[in-house]
Amino acid sequence: QVQLVESGGGLVQPGGSLRLSCVASGFRFSAYVMSWYRQAPGKVRELVASITSIGYTTNYADSVKGRFTISRDNAKNTVYLQMNSLKFEDTAVYFCNARFLTTNDWGQGTQVTVSS
Repeated sequence: QVQLVESGGGLVQPGGSLRLSCVASGFRFSAYVMSWYRQAPGKVRELVASITSIGYTTNYADSVKGRFTISRDNAKNTVYLQMNSLKFEDTAVYFCNARFLTTNDWGQGTQVTVSS
């Protein structure tokens, strides 16, 4: 059974940093493309960053380029999202996603709130 458990969300001031973690189990983590998505109230879920299984190629939404960094540790079955220089508009629920061929699984999400 696939499980994705996110952690690391919280309340942070503008300009601050957070690191999200997603621990995976129940599947061959190293073979999957791992991504972070986010969904703000009243908005559609959007891709924030992704990292491939081979070569660790990364991709970022324009809105987070230069501020966020996605990484993975296959030995720990964990994907991370380092978020720096956080802005009000980064406030959202952040979801971990695992994708392989037609398989697409989601975590339960972790809330990130940027507020002064």
